[in-house]
Amino acid sequence: MNIKIVNATVTDGFGVHEPTTLFIRDDRFSEPFDGPFEREIDAAGLTVLPGLIDAHVHLRDPGAEYKEDIETGTKAAAAGGITSVACMPNTWPVCDNATVIRYIKDKAEKKAVVNVFPIGAVSKGLQGQELAEIGLMKEAGIVAISDDGNPVATAELMKKAMRYADDYDMVVIDHCEEPSMRNGVMNEGIASMEMGVAGIPDIAEDMLVARDIFLADYLELPVHIAHVSTKGAVALIRAAKERGVCVTAETCPHYFTLTEDACRGYNTLARCNPPLRTPADRDAVIEGVRDGTLDLIVSDHAPHHADDKDIEFALAKNGMTGLETLFGLSYSELVQKHNVPLTRVVHALTQAPADLLRLDRGVIRVGAPADLSIFNLTETYTVDRFHQVSKAKNTPFHGRTVSGRTRYTIVGGKIAFEAKE
Repeated sequence: MNIKIVNATVTDGFGVHEPTTLFIRDDRFSEPFDGPFEREIDAAGLTVLPGLIDAHVHLRDPGAEYKEDIETGTKAAAAGGITSVACMPNTWPVCDNATVIRYIKDKAEKKAVVNVFPIGAVSKGLQGQELAEIGLMKEAGIVAISDDGNPVATAELMKKAMRYADDYDMVVIDHCEEPSMRNGVMNEGIASMEMGVAGIPDIAEDMLVARDIFLADYLELPVHIAHVSTKGAVALIRAAKERGVCVTAETCPHYFTLTEDACRGYNTLARCNPPLRTPADRDAVIEGVRDGTLDLIVSDHAPHHADDKDIEFALAKNGMTGLETLFGLSYSELVQKHNVPLTRVVHALTQAPADLLRLDRGVIRVGAPADLSIFNLTETYTVDRFHQVSKAKNTPFHGRTVSGRTRYTIVGGKIAFEAKE
């Protein structure tokens, strides 16, 4: 489509720019031209952002399409203003070979309404024993490797994975939890003790973060830490960056919004991995986003069927949906409540993930792919888990009022989502 957007106030990682007119010709941002235009959008009073990139989602496809699939997951992403997603490899079969990568990319080409970038497994079957077919997966289209859901099992395997990933200009994204300390179902603390359930200590995360930082320092290679949840991990990453270690990290809205108290009453919707932590951890995560210690904000969208959540707390699956609330929670909690600059949050949702995954996206400039998101920052809405676009309804934010409603999501010059008036 040829699209003209007038009165566009663009906010990116560098600042808020004067109202202008944006031109899209076919699938790219363009120099001004006279048309004809299939659509003209008046963005007066709205905020235009580079297309949001969610670098950590679970689409459950292949193998668990009853929870989510590529079509429904990407429609949920578009409803949240997200134009690109990177999907984790803990599918069935595991995304550890070129055949599964090709399946994802072929289905995405036919069914997805946003860009889908597969992440390949570090180890075969996510078993932590031998490396997966990294080179062949790269040829098929992966943008990173991870055993997410599991930590990379040993330091030796992590070292090999980092070297192989660097050979193919990629990074390892590691789920950091000491494997021998993952037997709990929530944060180890007062709440777990009072509830009488097994807990996971915060040092389980800190220990693996420290291991990966040591490896990155020793190898002089990059590493990326997934879904940071503890104050100890934030401190370790900050100190490593200050001494020049090539480490990047991400967190999720639930870690800067909720605490372990959300699990009280055996609320399975708040059960996730790593678990929700303490107020001190939450505050440290917020400061980590503010000062850039935590580079990215991701959803870790983890859809589950009701049968996986409407059961005993100790048996419930970990994870929550997050695509549709990623921006709203980030804006409401970080910008409005804690005065984190909007430009910092936008950078963490656009340019930072684009840099991590080596994508030519996350910016609005002539010649770049025409991905953008338009929000009404003053418009509030109430999260209703029963009326989400995702197949899954497992969000603990049901009933919460947030600001920043998606008005338009444009992907490659096509309108992927348009809010109903």
